[in-house]
Amino acid sequence: MTARRRAHNRPQRRRPQTNLRGRLQFVLLALGLGVAAVVVRAVDLQLVRKDFYQAQGDARFLRELEIPTSRGQILDRNGEPLAVSTPVQSIWANPPALLGNAERIPELAQALAMDPAKLLADAQAKAKANSEFMYLRRRLPPDRAAQVLALDIAGVNAQREFRRYYPGGEVVAHVLGYTNIDDIGLEGLELAYNSWLAGSPGSQRVIRDRRGLVVETVELLRAPEPGRDLELSIDRRLQYLAYRELSAALVEHNASSGSMVVLDAPTGEILAMVNLPSYNNNSRASEPANQRNRAVIDLFEPGSVIKAFTLAAGLESGLFTPESVIDTEGGRLLVTRHTVRDVRNFGPLDLAGILAKSSNVAATKIALALDNEQLWSVFNRIGIGQSTESGFPGEASGVLPPAQRWGTLHKATMAYGYAISVSALQMAQAYGALANRGRLQPPTFLKGERKPGRQIFDPAIADALVRMLETVTEPGGSGTRAAVANYSVAGKTGTTRRATSGGYENRYVSVFTGMIPASDPRLVGVVVVNDPTGGGYYGGLVAAPVFGRVMAGAMRLLDIPPDRAASTVLVHAPAADSAELVPELPPELLAGFHQGAVADGVRPGRGVVP
Repeated sequence: MTARRRAHNRPQRRRPQTNLRGRLQFVLLALGLGVAAVVVRAVDLQLVRKDFYQAQGDARFLRELEIPTSRGQILDRNGEPLAVSTPVQSIWANPPALLGNAERIPELAQALAMDPAKLLADAQAKAKANSEFMYLRRRLPPDRAAQVLALDIAGVNAQREFRRYYPGGEVVAHVLGYTNIDDIGLEGLELAYNSWLAGSPGSQRVIRDRRGLVVETVELLRAPEPGRDLELSIDRRLQYLAYRELSAALVEHNASSGSMVVLDAPTGEILAMVNLPSYNNNSRASEPANQRNRAVIDLFEPGSVIKAFTLAAGLESGLFTPESVIDTEGGRLLVTRHTVRDVRNFGPLDLAGILAKSSNVAATKIALALDNEQLWSVFNRIGIGQSTESGFPGEASGVLPPAQRWGTLHKATMAYGYAISVSALQMAQAYGALANRGRLQPPTFLKGERKPGRQIFDPAIADALVRMLETVTEPGGSGTRAAVANYSVAGKTGTTRRATSGGYENRYVSVFTGMIPASDPRLVGVVVVNDPTGGGYYGGLVAAPVFGRVMAGAMRLLDIPPDRAASTVLVHAPAADSAELVPELPPELLAGFHQGAVADGVRPGRGVVP
């Protein structure tokens, strides 16, 4: 038997029967469970926890972004821009995305002029706090921002913002103030009118990709509202003129600081307000003391410029008339063991002569003839001790002690401008009342704003005082250097010692306050120069020439016609005729009046400051 046959005859093994039904059931069950799981998961995602997952998705890709809006312009009265907002770019980053490209951080830091180690540390801290946003550099010029974005670093992006720019720089800095990096007003009129200028940013919902770039705008939630423009009463031409002349005076007399205010007499509009030293509000890299608006914040004892109102009180009392003659007692008057002096013996003086010669003795005799309340009433009505309500932040009110606290010596010294404190703006407002025939018109920084005024003097008294003040700038007066060719000028010089909490120093404040044309006043100006040391320190020598030069230019710029013959020749008095005696004052004069309110380098609204 062959091998093939033996193999054929061998019994065959039976293979076990496969359970196909069971396998099919298992597969169907598995598929059913898978489908059920998918359905359950779909129900969970689409119905049960839909809001949660939608929020999580939106948090990663859907963002609500602010739409920046430009701040309103600040314009001068002729429409010239004083403050504008220019578009800039701010560079920001998504910290986790940036850390995913950590090897490029040194390159980014170099482009942004940053420290690489600090940039890395900041990104790590933000990422640890689960933050997806951090500013890298704010307010870059568009071309520089484009250079940073050209590096194409993941997570680094830019957003549009606005930066404030002041074309006038330091010339108008104290009036305008400035904004912070978020374009919010911090000082000056930027602060006072922030809500008017700021506008309202818009809002939109957008989709961002993983790099943080906006790929789609979903909806506009709120349209942006641009800020409104603010038109000031300031005349940029007069502002530059006043700044130039005041700066020249400070250099000539080696003075530490100064201020000038020019008002439109009929309306109270502030046409110019300058202070020195100044600062550039585009950069603000200066001493903080240089940033305060001295014309409204700093106080000084007005000295002889107050004598016009001492005479006003005398005329109101009925005890004196413009023709009244006062014996100046040889230039010396003893008041409670203290001697009031004039620069020399002026002999008998009428009221105009008192102002022209600036007699301390005559002013004192008039004040001592009055009740305390009579003199206090006049000083109170012209605004001493009260805010002018100009709207400027931090405006000082000045110091006017209650009449009940006045002693004889205090009342005597008040007659020629001590023991009271005023700001330059307050003094301009007071002389504005004389220019307006006795009607006090509150000052304003806004063009066209006419605040309610009030009648504080009889028009006849105001007119008489203006005529008397004209003699101050005429030959023989103490303020001839304030005269302007072909125009009548009325005004008053003043010179006071600087006061500190411990007494009076051999440092001076030179003042001139006046109006032009005196026949029908259009402008009122106040010049204050602190600590003049070169070429004399009297108001007639230091402050009066600044007034004269500024007003001569203002008459041309505003096209105000002359009120005197064209042949008028100015006669400048020699230095001796411009001098006023600066009294030797007893230390007790400060007690109870300026204690805590007179300090050298002072808090806003308090004291006499440099």
